[in-house]
This record gives sequence, structure tokens and C-alpha cells, in this order.
Amino acid sequence: MLTEGLVDRGVDVTLYATADSVTKARLQAVAPRPWSEDEELDPKVWECLHISKLFEEAEKYDLIHNNFDFLPLSYSGLVETPVVTTIHGFSSPKILPVFEKYNGKAHYIAISDSDRHPNLEYAATIHHGIPVKLYPYRETPERYLLFFGRIHHDKGVYESIRLAKQVGLPLVIAGIIQDQTYFDRYVSPYLDGDNVRYVGPVGPDDKGDILGGALALLHLINFDEPFGLSVIESMACGTPVVAFNRGSMPELIIDNETGFLVDDLDQARYALTCLKSIDRKKCRNRVEENFTVDLMVDRYIEAYKKILS
Repeated sequence: MLTEGLVDRGVDVTLYATADSVTKARLQAVAPRPWSEDEELDPKVWECLHISKLFEEAEKYDLIHNNFDFLPLSYSGLVETPVVTTIHGFSSPKILPVFEKYNGKAHYIAISDSDRHPNLEYAATIHHGIPVKLYPYRETPERYLLFFGRIHHDKGVYESIRLAKQVGLPLVIAGIIQDQTYFDRYVSPYLDGDNVRYVGPVGPDDKGDILGGALALLHLINFDEPFGLSVIESMACGTPVVAFNRGSMPELIIDNETGFLVDDLDQARYALTCLKSIDRKKCRNRVEENFTVDLMVDRYIEAYKKILS
């Protein structure tokens, strides 16, 4: 979305991505496909080929924007071109030494204020944006709660099942199974095709319907989430979010206005009794005013200009 938005503004962008990528930018590709989709591709080999391709051509560019985590930073000291790195969360404290080594040399962008690490300097915080027009607003929901995200302990699927059972509302679970053991132990035993349903991953064509049809999105996370795209996607459709008050959630959700920030399942259960107090149009407005692709592109262009000057 950032790449396409920059191209629309007349910026000359070269996108380094897999050969099957679709973009209006100039595409430079080494890997034919994502290695997660082709077991014949060794991830380390193609990661190295992908990153080295860009840095061997670094002199062509005014600026390099890295969305590929910490490894490209190890090339950044070898080139004159400024390198902007958006840090999409810290997968482990073990990767921090790389960011610390290049602190003050590379230019870091945080995706939320809550995800800023105290040991690092940042050029800006820039929240993600979505193409709001692709998320139809829905005034009247159906009678179900929704879990929407990867099936993993971090995301709180089991907590969502427990809550839905406590309040006697159907729960729809949508997303990829990232942890099969977790799914088999904490999700699968509760699936009955009626009160608790798993519908698998949901693509762009169906995302708006399932998000907009829910009474509420349950986001009972077990980690300090750096952002949470499903939260703003849900609000864009008019659906409020009941979330544990962790990580970036207070930056996305206005408590008692576009959802509820809670500390435990008891508070979450009470929040669900207050859903009628939420104006679904305010949920939509929250996204239109703060989390659009256009706003994200504006903020990145501002950051680029600041860095280049």
C-alpha cells in the first residue's frame, strides 16, 4: 500500500520483492516466489540474494526503505545511501543488538509509540493505514462475535472461546493456523459448527462481510502487540473492538467510544453488555481520520524529507 501510494504521488519507486509481485512501481526481483510458498527455496539463501541485490545497486537511489527486519542493517554501513527501517515489532530480545549497533546511523520508524524501545532513537512513529473504501461500513450487525487473526497463543483465541461461551453468543474464528499444536489443544475441541465455528483464512473479497457482520471483534491478546491491523479493519466496517489493554491498543481504540479496553475476562464480559452504547459510525470515523493509506503515505513522505535534509 505504501509503494502504490508513493507511485500515485509521483515518487520514482523501485520495489524489491518476489517475481510474482504485482505493483505499479518498478519491480526488481531475485526470488521467484515467497519461500513460505515453495519448499524448494531455502529461506536463508534467497534472503541473502534478495538483500544483496538491493545493496549492490544502492547508489541508484536517494533513499532505501527497509521493511525486512534487522538483517539489511548489516549492509547499511557499506553504502552511502540513507537507510530507513520500519521496525515491525521485535520478534525476540535477541535481535536488539543489531538495532543498537546501527542506532543513530540508520533511521528507525516505529509503527506505534508503545513499540518504541528505550535504547533506540526514532525518526518518527507512523501508524499503518488501510484502503478504507475496501471495507464497507455496516450499520446493523448480525448476532455473532468474531476472532480474526493468526491462530496462536499470542492472539488469545482460547480466551475468545471462553468469553463467547460465558456470554452465550456464537463465535466465528477466522485466520491462518500458525501453531498447529495450540489449535489442536485449545481450539479444535470446542468447534461444533454452530456456537464455535472455524472458517479458515479469509481473503480480501470476504473480509469486509465477516468483519462488518460481527457484534464485536474480540482481541484478547497475550502479548504487547506492536499494532494490530485487524483492529482498524474491524472499526472501518463499523464493528467495535473488545481488547486487552496491552501494547498499541490504547493508540488504536478510544475506550467506550470505538470499543473497550479491558484487563481481564470479567471486564470483557461486562463490556459485551455495553455494546449498544457504541455508535458504529464513530468506529468508521476513527479509521477515516487516523488510519488511511493516504495519511500513512503523507507521514512517510514527511519522514523521508526530514531524513534527506
